[in-house]
Amino acid sequence: MRFRVRHTTRYDYAEDVSVSHHLLHLTARPHPRQSVHHSALTIHPAPAVQSSHTDYFGNTVTYVAMQEPHRQLVLTAESEVEVGPPPPLDAASTPSWESVRDSLGGLSGPEDGAEVVQYRFDSTLAAASPTLHDYAAHSFTPSRPAAEAALDLMRRIHDDFTFDPAATTIATPLAEVMRHRRGVCQDFAHIVVGCVRAMGLPARYVSGYLRTLPPPGRPRLVGADVSHAWASVWCGAEAGWIDVCPTNARRADQDFITIAWGRDYDDVSPARGVLMGAAGHTLSVSVDVEPLEENGAP
Repeated sequence: MRFRVRHTTRYDYAEDVSVSHHLLHLTARPHPRQSVHHSALTIHPAPAVQSSHTDYFGNTVTYVAMQEPHRQLVLTAESEVEVGPPPPLDAASTPSWESVRDSLGGLSGPEDGAEVVQYRFDSTLAAASPTLHDYAAHSFTPSRPAAEAALDLMRRIHDDFTFDPAATTIATPLAEVMRHRRGVCQDFAHIVVGCVRAMGLPARYVSGYLRTLPPPGRPRLVGADVSHAWASVWCGAEAGWIDVCPTNARRADQDFITIAWGRDYDDVSPARGVLMGAAGHTLSVSVDVEPLEENGAP
């Protein structure tokens, strides 16, 4: 599938902001199943300073500095990407999760050594806990194939938790999400990551977009797509990373567009910054994921 993605973030401030600095994760990330054919970032008002670099996790980060008074900031990221399906997976043929866990010390190379093991450890928003371990243990039963366990955990979270945008913020602790069993895709991705780490396996947090389909006979609504998050679980050297979406109980396929990945949301938040001035602000976000095939584009 080939997509054109347009992500617009708008901040309206109650008073003038004299100076602001921002770090942005808004540029699509290439990976073996995703090619980025075009990307552009438009900022209004134009920043005094703008630069991009690749962060520790391999994501593109853009730094901008606004040095003139402004009451509005509009960030528009546009990308054209091509996404392929995941390779076929025979979950039952993957090694047991215990053997995957125990083999981590013997991994080598930049792709399957430190790059994998670093996601085994706690992070600020996705730390292992006894509660997460106990929940995960129902999926990670003795000698169960690693991919089977990961997919079962994904389905259980989908069944046990209610999607409720009013229930949490990004600062809500995982313990509270576990207690109330309500949240959004970021929460559910963090639960996967925390549970998998509690069992001693690597897992990473992935941010991006999910192409949504309108009801039969209804047109696709521009701006109706949203930012999304899912998790990636290491299932051994042969199977590699398996991307799972607990919000929708499905593996990430060609409808999932990757922007960035890291230990948790804190590593890959779309926009963060510091500013001087403004007593408050309102935020609006619009995302449109357009399949180019619908317009007859190549």
